[in-house]
Amino acid sequence: MSKRISDLLVWSKTHQGKKLIRYTTSSVITTGVSLSAILITYGFHIIHGVLEATLFGNVIAIIPSYYLNRVWAWGKRGKSHFRNEVVPYWSMSFLGIGFSMLGALWVKHLVHTHNWDHLINTGLVAGVNLLSFAIFWVLKILVFNKIFHSDKLHDIDEHLVVEETGISRES
Repeated sequence: MSKRISDLLVWSKTHQGKKLIRYTTSSVITTGVSLSAILITYGFHIIHGVLEATLFGNVIAIIPSYYLNRVWAWGKRGKSHFRNEVVPYWSMSFLGIGFSMLGALWVKHLVHTHNWDHLINTGLVAGVNLLSFAIFWVLKILVFNKIFHSDKLHDIDEHLVVEETGISRES
């Protein structure tokens, strides 16, 4: 096995590695939720407008995204802190949706100025939304890491207990 792969495997078992892998997996899941909603609603003419379908698909994905990121990726339990967690999370999410809406405006222009098949239009709507998510992904991980940041000593202690016993104290 090469040194790089070996180093990557070791890193993936660290607290930061696990967190990034979980965050990435959460992003993949919620992006799938968003894209599925857009493809179904716009593709099957349930929602006829590009902007409306994009907005609907992205809003639908916010709730599972919040809980997957907070609980699974960052390991936070208990009641959410409204000012320190909920407001910043929803603010970033709505900024991401706003960015997606700019992309949707561009796609709407393309759809109305070209006489393409609806399947191509649907692919454009979903593809530009995916591109918007990709652009915001790195920014969001930096912000969410700050929002859901917990005590480093507690995190290290929890990680060591789980490694030694296989049982989380917060389970």
